[in-house]
Amino acid sequence: MSTIYQTLKQDHDRHRKLLSTIADTSGDSKERRTAWDTFYHDVSAHAAAEEETFYSKLIATEDGQPEGRHSVAEHKELDDMMEELNETDFSSPAWLTKFKDLKHRYEHHMEEEEEDVFPAAKKTVGKDGNEKIGAAFEKRKAAEIDLVEEKAEEKLEE
Repeated sequence: MSTIYQTLKQDHDRHRKLLSTIADTSGDSKERRTAWDTFYHDVSAHAAAEEETFYSKLIATEDGQPEGRHSVAEHKELDDMMEELNETDFSSPAWLTKFKDLKHRYEHHMEEEEEDVFPAAKKTVGKDGNEKIGAAFEKRKAAEIDLVEEKAEEKLEE
């Protein structure tokens, strides 16, 4: 069984590949739409599950609060950017400009998690239960994938 850190890193690696695939597409192509749809759903579910199973434990510790809160705030910014992209014409120059900004910010976020947050979490949360947290994350992420569209519709109604 994988630890939470291995599980999150695997997701990050998949997200990096999807970002590259999207960046290599152009216009309102089927390839761009398919890669974007996969990225959007996976990242949305990843962030929600990560906040519930990983960041909640990190934020519960005094030493983990700064990193945890910072990362959760970045999740909100990235989520807002993805919603903007969903509402923008895929073939417009504005879409590509917004996507490049998202790509840069998300790559920075993943790097920050792997290099700063993970080591801090290992110190504050400890090593006990890392496989258990990893399993809880995977279970929650699977449930969240089914909720992504529902949550997006709720945001549009607000």
